Amino acid sequence: MNDKLVFLGLLYFVQGIPYGLQSSLLPVYLRGAGHSLTRIGFTKILYFPWVLKVLWAPFVDRVGTKRRWLVGTVSGLALTCLSSAALAPEAHIWGVAATLLAMNTLASVQDIAVDGAAVGLLKGRGELGLGNSAQVVGYKAGSVFAGGGLLAVIDVAGWSWMFMLLTFVYAGVALFVWGAPVLDDENVRGQQADGSRRVGQGVDAMRPWRVWKKLLAVPGTPWTVLYVLTYKLGEQGAVTMFPLFLLDHHMTARELGFWNGVIAMGFSICGSSLGGLLLAQFSIGAMMRRVFVLRTVSMVFQSSLLTVLEPSPLLKGMAVLSMSVQHFLGGLITTLTFTTMMHCTQRAEESIQATHYSFLATLEVLGKLTFSALAGCVVDWFGFQVAFLFFLTLSAGTALHVWTATFTGALREHQLKEQPK
Repeated sequence: MNDKLVFLGLLYFVQGIPYGLQSSLLPVYLRGAGHSLTRIGFTKILYFPWVLKVLWAPFVDRVGTKRRWLVGTVSGLALTCLSSAALAPEAHIWGVAATLLAMNTLASVQDIAVDGAAVGLLKGRGELGLGNSAQVVGYKAGSVFAGGGLLAVIDVAGWSWMFMLLTFVYAGVALFVWGAPVLDDENVRGQQADGSRRVGQGVDAMRPWRVWKKLLAVPGTPWTVLYVLTYKLGEQGAVTMFPLFLLDHHMTARELGFWNGVIAMGFSICGSSLGGLLLAQFSIGAMMRRVFVLRTVSMVFQSSLLTVLEPSPLLKGMAVLSMSVQHFLGGLITTLTFTTMMHCTQRAEESIQATHYSFLATLEVLGKLTFSALAGCVVDWFGFQVAFLFFLTLSAGTALHVWTATFTGALREHQLKEQPK
């Protein structure tokens, strides 16, 4: 089990690096250069490959092995970082944007392969919880490393040295995956199908609507689709805009990089880790009821801080506390969500499991991406106070949706006990 956790955690770590560069480093850089919140929000379009990955997921599912896809994509990320080291962001902003777009594209393909490997590797409720903790913690650790750690030292180390460091990180992980023994299992090396099965897969490739029909027919999929599209809406607006409010009124970019990029994300990682441990002991339905209510309460507290514009040590401390609690609960919810998604995927037939999980993960990204792009517009049009009231309403609505499902819907206890052994 430890080998599985190290393998998954490391791959999700390098997968989180492009997100950290774009979500934490780029907005602070652009805001410091005087760009509007609307323009900063529209940089989210660089995440677009994550929305499209469901289109090439069936190809990754059926062609080649997981090992080859992983080594190829991670090596491609190393080469992309090597080329980025020659760019200066002040003079080549479009080149930087193209680099991030390429990194997101490669990371999205890597995500399909590693998700497919995880579905095959993790068995039983205990492994699902710990495995999804490794997934979320690894991804967020990569995001913290890139968006918090590198943001704090970029003024000293410089842009080129930062990307040279990332080149060596990716190259090392590619070598590790090439020799990883956990991928020796026939179940996760790719679909080594017999002749009749390949014929069936060929028919599905020619008629993709059959694949979509199979995806939607998996038990629990309709509810899970609605849930992953909406569960982060209010939280995502607050997490995206509150740091920029602090940048405008209370904190410098360096302070924000430390408190939001490192400390608050550290709390997020703690929440994700705790989620995996709790899942081995408690019902996921009962946990989700309570955590979603707590998230709504924390957003009430955070929204109240928007009424104070005068800088003060007390306000700064309360803002850090607010971000830390919000990230802790967000990390916990993310682990619960990805465990729910993987549980749903394991009900699908093996030939479409990676595609099914990629479908759900794409919708999860789509929900967050769409709202993140629009959150800046909402704040520019209506102001922080009205915008956060809207975010709070969305969060409360999601809590009600989850609460209802734990009693009458997809999160009922007897359904979630059907974990594979």
